[in-house]
Formats: sequence, structure tokens, C-alpha cells
Amino acid sequence: MKSFSPERANALIPKLAPLVEELLRKRRDLAIKLLEHDPSLRLHPPSPAARLAGPRSTFPPPRFGELKSEIVRLIHRIESFGCIVKDLDLGLVDFPAERAGEPIYLCWKAGEERVEHWHPTNEGFAQRKPLG
Repeated sequence: MKSFSPERANALIPKLAPLVEELLRKRRDLAIKLLEHDPSLRLHPPSPAARLAGPRSTFPPPRFGELKSEIVRLIHRIESFGCIVKDLDLGLVDFPAERAGEPIYLCWKAGEERVEHWHPTNEGFAQRKPLG
């Protein structure tokens, strides 16, 4: 596993930021599509045409496989740099590192200009601390 310095992690942000933004967009698109196709959320019974892929139909409901595959591909692409995608909804990415000889994660969130926080490997985003 790669070990990152803050400088090395920050050097990757310009490459990672657009990938993470795309990942967030595709994740939102998938969530919206899943909600739009959830029969329990419909206010009105479906029209006869909409029932073609309904629960009693021989046609399976849409699974959005292509969109899911794109999300997985983006995660793999981001992680190919040696970092770890931690949260698809927030756009959290951790970079394995060391602090005082102990393993830690440098923590970056989409929208932040640079890596400025860290947390122990057994803790998460809520416990992150400033690098200073």
C-alpha cells in the first residue's frame, strides 16, 4: 500500500477532483432513478403501459446496470492512484499515511482545495483533525 505525504496527496487533488465530482453526479443520478422506479413511492397506480415491467410482469424491473458499472469504474480509477474512496455521498477520499510512526489516513472531501485533515485508521471523518 502506498504511503502519502500531505504534499503528495495534494499533488493528486487536481486529478482526483473531477473524477470525484463525476462519481458524485453518477451516484446522485442512480439514487434518483432508483427512487423514480420504486413502486412503493408512487401516489397513483401505474398506467397499463407502465405495468409492463411491474412486479407481476415477466420482465424484470430496471436495475441500471450501466450506471452502476460506471460508478464502480470511477471508484477503481480513483483508487488506482493509491487512495481509498470512503463515502460516495460526501465524496470522501482517504490517503494512507504515517504520523509519528503510526498508520493514519490523510482525509480529503470533495470541494476542499487541499488535504488539511487526518484521522487514525480506526476512526473516520467525524474524528478528523487538522494537519498542523
